Amino acid sequence: MVIYGYLGSYIAIHHKIIFDARIPWDAYFSFDNKSIVMTGGSFERHPLSYYFFNWIRELALLFSDGKMDGNFRFALAWFSNLAVSLSVLQVFKYLKNIIGLPLILSLLLILFFGSFSTTILLSFTPENFTYTLFLLTFFNHYSAIKLKKEEKIPTLALALSGITIGGLTVTNIIKVFIPVAFEKGLFKSWKKFENAVFRGIFTCICFILLYLNRIDFKYQNIFSKTNEQYEKFSNVKSTPTWDMILSYFFGGNMLFSNFILRDKNNMKGYEYKGIVMDVYSSWVPYYFIAVLLALIFWSYLKNFKNKLVQVLMISFLFDIGIHCIMRFGLHTSYIYGGHFAFVYPLLLGWLFYSYKESPKMLSFLAVIFCILFSYLLTNNYLRMNEFFWFLNQYY
Repeated sequence: MVIYGYLGSYIAIHHKIIFDARIPWDAYFSFDNKSIVMTGGSFERHPLSYYFFNWIRELALLFSDGKMDGNFRFALAWFSNLAVSLSVLQVFKYLKNIIGLPLILSLLLILFFGSFSTTILLSFTPENFTYTLFLLTFFNHYSAIKLKKEEKIPTLALALSGITIGGLTVTNIIKVFIPVAFEKGLFKSWKKFENAVFRGIFTCICFILLYLNRIDFKYQNIFSKTNEQYEKFSNVKSTPTWDMILSYFFGGNMLFSNFILRDKNNMKGYEYKGIVMDVYSSWVPYYFIAVLLALIFWSYLKNFKNKLVQVLMISFLFDIGIHCIMRFGLHTSYIYGGHFAFVYPLLLGWLFYSYKESPKMLSFLAVIFCILFSYLLTNNYLRMNEFFWFLNQYY
């Protein structure tokens, strides 16, 4: 909170990029700050975020005496700081309480996670992904506790999770049901299976009714708008698909890549500069991604029979399917890191746990991890200096 708070406070006080009424979208890394703060985003992708951001906006305006000035930006930055700091806390609690890692390893893994490009950016950015990150890490920790104790997730808890998580990003509602499939004896008892089906149907009915109420039950708009968004965000051919997958989906949420400045227009005559990420220009980040993915895959194979690991990996594969296979938003998928970036430290934690009785292997893994961590810190520190140059020049 101190580190993110200082970063966000400085940017909010000295720069206008967090919220500028003239800039609706894409000032930095394709985030839609003003649009999200004022409307919650498009209803077809973020069906209930309109209500959530109404509260956020009103609280920020209360702090700033009704003015959208530096105090308003300061409040927005601190709401984001709280959400991301609590997300890091949830990852730490999972590592410590669910996996049972030693304190030093848990701290190293959350420092690693806390230094990701996604967590750094979301710590001061008012966006759906900021709060989705917290809700997903919280739910993963909560559901892991239930699975570890061999208890079922209560109906109301499942419904509330589906409404909040799916309400901020509709596709994420699927992730709420994944832990239910791993409840003890689910497929061996008709009673337990029927109860799980009831909980799932109840959650879906609650979510659908709230969704339809949000759009005045004009359900035809969902299909037309969804198709429009898919066409807009899935047909980018300027960069090879394999490079977008590595640079944007797997790498961009951890390692900042090269930055590009672009001329933008708010469609009302105001021109401004935007900064976006390019693919990596050096071979080193590609090796970083390859090594980390190898460790993740190694962890999955080593803990294949562990239902908690299966929950994490299935959730991750769902994001891979949407962005890498269906190609939705693949060219900007580094901004979706809040949906899955926390899976990396958790699966690394399970890998360390699986070799707790093998000091030599633990030492080997620790050396690799420290090399990756050192490179991550160095790269992201240098890139953030470039980002501040951009802020000083234009905002």
